[in-house]
Amino acid sequence: MQDKINEILKSSEDQLQEIEDAKQLQELRVQFLGKKGRFTEVLRSMGNVAPEERPLIGKLVNEAREKIQKAIEFHENRLSQIEKEIRLKIERVDVSVPGKKPEVGAVHPLSVTTQQLEDIFIAMGYSIAEGPEVELDEYNFELLNVPKDHTSRDAQDSFYINENVLLRPHTSPVQARTMLSQKPPIKIVCPGRVYRVDEVDATHSPVFHQLEGLVIDKGIHMGHLKGTLDEFVKKLYGENARTKLRPSFFPFTEPSAEVDVSCYVCDGKDDNCKVCKGTGWVEIMGCGMVNPKVLDGCGIDSTVYSGFAFGMGLDRITVSKYNISDLRTLFENDLRFLSQFLGG
Repeated sequence: MQDKINEILKSSEDQLQEIEDAKQLQELRVQFLGKKGRFTEVLRSMGNVAPEERPLIGKLVNEAREKIQKAIEFHENRLSQIEKEIRLKIERVDVSVPGKKPEVGAVHPLSVTTQQLEDIFIAMGYSIAEGPEVELDEYNFELLNVPKDHTSRDAQDSFYINENVLLRPHTSPVQARTMLSQKPPIKIVCPGRVYRVDEVDATHSPVFHQLEGLVIDKGIHMGHLKGTLDEFVKKLYGENARTKLRPSFFPFTEPSAEVDVSCYVCDGKDDNCKVCKGTGWVEIMGCGMVNPKVLDGCGIDSTVYSGFAFGMGLDRITVSKYNISDLRTLFENDLRFLSQFLGG
């Protein structure tokens, strides 16, 4: 039995000299000291040892186990130190090497335009109003005096979830909600994302952005609307910018008009201008006096109050402002494109 203990001890010492990693060391620990290890086998065979020899054999086994345990701990420390030195060598940092310059983010051109327009109207005394993008037919059409047979209600133009719920095709329902929840005077602009059934190409998208404005008070007339638009285009395009109103029709307003601004590229002096096509004018929005039916439908007495409303496409203004030829680049998140707008 003594010879067997010495043989196990010698075997463990020989194998320890060949250990190269922690996994092998753990396997050796299990082989010699585990529940089914070689020393455990010796202890289980003590029944075959004469009673008077058992204390001596037990003592030898314990001493051998302790010796192996200390040897294993020594090699654990040795391997740990080697691993640490390797890791420090790999992770060594040369502080004299210039660091990598972090990439600077860019403000999206659409966000820049939206913020600029909001700032212009806030400076004119307007407040910002927002509403849900998934809307009820009541706010989208009914309260805005849109007839049942109007083309905008058709499923070919609007995204319906069911017959009473749809993705808003304009931000006008925010105006309806505001008139229902607030008493005049009202002076708001409503920026936001809208949805219409459309093919994706260089000038069209089923998802785009609008900014609409609404003013309701006593004595509001067309002159106030024209003055507001003149002030707006001067802030956006410069002091020489001018507006021109052309008669149009919208169910929400009466009378209604399309708004043209003097060409911000050539000012009408270039017959070959790609922006105004040589006309000297560029269409930017629709507007008009709020239809009395809309006021009454929203609980505002049209015999006491009047108002005007206007709406423009933020995407159209953005592409014209930055001379962007393809509307799709606003939504593709191409960093090569967005990096041109660093700092807004």
